[in-house]
Amino acid sequence: MTIDLRSDTVTKPSKDMLDAMHQAPVGDDVFQEDPSINALESFAAGMFGKEKALFCPSGTMTNQIAIRCHTQPGDEVICDELSHVYQYEGGGIASNSGASVKLLQGDRGRITASMVESSIHNPDDIHKPVSRLVVLENTANRGGGSCYAFNDILEIGNVARQHGLSFHIDGARLFNALVAKGETALQYGEAFDTISICLSKGLGAPVGSLLLGDDGFIKKARRIRKVFGGGMRQVGSLAAAGFYALQHNIDRLSTDHAHAKAIEAILKEKSFVKEVVPVETNIVIAECMPGFNLSAFISSMSNKGVLFFAISPTRFRMVTHLDIHADMINQLDDSLKQYN
Repeated sequence: MTIDLRSDTVTKPSKDMLDAMHQAPVGDDVFQEDPSINALESFAAGMFGKEKALFCPSGTMTNQIAIRCHTQPGDEVICDELSHVYQYEGGGIASNSGASVKLLQGDRGRITASMVESSIHNPDDIHKPVSRLVVLENTANRGGGSCYAFNDILEIGNVARQHGLSFHIDGARLFNALVAKGETALQYGEAFDTISICLSKGLGAPVGSLLLGDDGFIKKARRIRKVFGGGMRQVGSLAAAGFYALQHNIDRLSTDHAHAKAIEAILKEKSFVKEVVPVETNIVIAECMPGFNLSAFISSMSNKGVLFFAISPTRFRMVTHLDIHADMINQLDDSLKQYN
């Protein structure tokens, strides 16, 4: 049995999801004539109380479209130094939007209103880029799936709007945060100008993300999607997978969180583990003791059918998802017994 903990992007569509994909009616989405795409976009927008949504191949694309729409070349984007939009999107902020980035040193990927306020430039100072956009990530990937307190989000949003900045959330794992914190999609729809959500992580769809905003924003975003090469044709089957995920795979995320907590408890008992980043959702990050051969450890576990990877010379990450079951957690525990 292979236990793939590398990411929640490795999930396979269930039989019911595949059936929904097979039965989906299709049309040309560039002409906005794909009924399955239209249904998904309308449903997702309604969940968050937004006017419109736009289906894209990836979360990187939805984030990069949002940044391009919100900024002009020479503007500045404010985000945490660990943010996915900065760390893992190929330098897209510079390449796609010609924007500068103000990196803040937050707590496990989370920044505060006071940090944002102190980083906003005087718009009359011609020596500085114009502060234009604040981007949050919830949950924070590099923060070990950490979640924002919603009041902190509201305070950051207030600062952004007081200074005329737009407010975007990279919600690749936002549904994990909603389930963990007992919050609602509508709360986030009110708090943010624009929202990106992934369907292909914890929700288990094979591909796709959605960008949410008001009608004018999405009209502009649709044009930028075309510029980025993201216009797709008869892809209703992919939309059907996402629709199924939104209808059936949100509440079950609590199971992934429970499995991650179980892994956290197992790792805390190991002498080679210095500490485990507090687990809030489905991501487990562990720091190894000095001198521990992390590369050899990962290779040995791979030979036992347990897959995960290092995120630094001393840290490794494990991510739970809908294809991880309780018996796999027991097998992981057994595989780790040689490491006391």
